[in-house]
Amino acid sequence: MTETVIPVFKILPTTQKYDWGKIGNSSKVAQFAAASQIPGFVLDSHAPYAELWMGTHPSSPSHLLSDVNATLASYLAAHPQLIGEKVLNRFKSAGAAEGNLPFLFKILAIGKALSIQTHPDKATAEKLHKEQPNVYKDANHKPEMAIALTDFTALCGFLPLPKVAAYLKSTPEFAALIPTTIVDNFIAVSTDASSSSSSASEKAALKDLFAAVMTAEPGLFTTQLDKLIQRYTNGGASEVETEVKELVLTLYTQFPGDIGIWCAFMLNYVKMSPGEAIFLSAGEPHAYISGDMVETMATSDNVIRAGLTPKLRDVPNLVNGLTYQASESSKHMIQPAPFHSTQHTKLYDPPIPEFSVLLVGLKPGEKEVHPAIDGPSILIVTEGSGKLKWGAPDAVEIRKGEVVFVGAGTELELYPWEDDELSVYRAFVDVRG
Repeated sequence: MTETVIPVFKILPTTQKYDWGKIGNSSKVAQFAAASQIPGFVLDSHAPYAELWMGTHPSSPSHLLSDVNATLASYLAAHPQLIGEKVLNRFKSAGAAEGNLPFLFKILAIGKALSIQTHPDKATAEKLHKEQPNVYKDANHKPEMAIALTDFTALCGFLPLPKVAAYLKSTPEFAALIPTTIVDNFIAVSTDASSSSSSASEKAALKDLFAAVMTAEPGLFTTQLDKLIQRYTNGGASEVETEVKELVLTLYTQFPGDIGIWCAFMLNYVKMSPGEAIFLSAGEPHAYISGDMVETMATSDNVIRAGLTPKLRDVPNLVNGLTYQASESSKHMIQPAPFHSTQHTKLYDPPIPEFSVLLVGLKPGEKEVHPAIDGPSILIVTEGSGKLKWGAPDAVEIRKGEVVFVGAGTELELYPWEDDELSVYRAFVDVRG
């Protein structure tokens, strides 16, 4: 007798209690975890809840709600039609036939800044995994997209060179970290640089400057940092420094004496409202500072860190692995677009095949129909409650915090309950092209 495979079913996410997470029920990670029926989950009001993982990454895989002993990956491997032929062929080398999804879906709740970090490209990831498998635990790259759930702040990509040069001129403590020859050359190069700097000389000047800061002697950068904090505390910030003063003081409170604080003078500081998104490809330096967000990435856990962290720092690989593309923060923003003929859905579509994300917002009495997608998807309810239908009489009730897998080739209808609203984020593999 042929087994009937239901294409829509609930899965169990996992939680990560990293030090930088929001505490207790103030964290959306904790709120969603408490609602998602994770067996044995008891909310600790004093614990930091940092990340909610949804996917097949072996470090913390999702399981089926209907069978907590079965991982999502093992179930998909046994039922490859849920992944779909296009994804199985496109991501064969990434283990799609073994049930591995090309993306990892997350919720992040950030109480204090994450590390200054970047993610390796595919070739670098393979090299680092081979050399240091205990640190870089897979061989995949990790482009990622962050969509703000609440007001959200981040450091994101290098500032245009003229803006960094302005800090060098206005902030003597910053300039003191760097050899004079490097400072002079950087200022000279930045004089003719545009808001998007990519020439070989501009990249070289930026790399020399960044490397000098990140490898400064501890005695030097801590002394200058103490001077800077004292000046800011006493109200001594120049007009140029007003944009960065509060960020520097916040980072100093969280990570006193950390070299990563100096990145505030070299990276874009972005403030995002709910629904705004940024995309970070390989080799882009960044650090998430505060807020809750939906994060989607290629399936990897590779992070190269260099500051604002008690974890292992790998400054040489970070310095050598960056693109040194300087630009305004707008370069990293993803503008949502319409999704087919839907009325209440926004599409966030970064320039990679591993994932795209849909945001559905429904008021009472509204509904949305998503046409069949060729690849698999995972959705999470972030507000309200409702139901999903994929062909009468099949339906599943959903509420805030619950996570659902949707198989390839499944048309989906979404409804809020009678007087409720419904907000859903849905990550899927983008094989439309």
